[in-house]
Amino acid sequence: MATRAPKKLDEQALFDYGVRLLGGAAHSSGEIRERLRRKAASMKDVDLVVARLKDLGYLNDRKFADAWAASRLENEGHGRTRVLRDLRQRRVAPNVAENAVRKAYSDTDETALIEQFLARRFRGRDLPAYLAEEKNLANAFRRLRYAGFSAGASIRVLKRFAKREEVLDALEGEESEPASEE
Repeated sequence: MATRAPKKLDEQALFDYGVRLLGGAAHSSGEIRERLRRKAASMKDVDLVVARLKDLGYLNDRKFADAWAASRLENEGHGRTRVLRDLRQRRVAPNVAENAVRKAYSDTDETALIEQFLARRFRGRDLPAYLAEEKNLANAFRRLRYAGFSAGASIRVLKRFAKREEVLDALEGEESEPASEE
């Protein structure tokens, strides 16, 4: 059975496709551009369609990044680094992403955010007893780093639960980048 190559779209069909994508969920300009490239008959049509979507106000990376950062802070309690990394993965320009994160987190106490994250992530457990074990403490530290919290603030909060603080000091030394979630 032979498979047919997908039909390439002209400018108007590409515009309609872009509007459908944006109607389903918010996307950055970079994401829309990439999706349109896969379907376009002509690459020049991609630039024209993206410009048209921006002119009509359907595509605005600044608003997208502001909404994304605020949502990740309010709904998921992620740290700055995670939100910035996610925005970059969604192809938002670095300066736009950094401004959005700075604005969203301007009045946020990272220590309080970490405490809320731990309470939510380990709900149903006796947190002091659970984190008294070294392996659980290390696991909590990795989860905090992956969630975008700074190593220093994470360690300050976790030291309240540690039996041996040197375990956390050792973790700080080996953690230069956020760990990947398993």
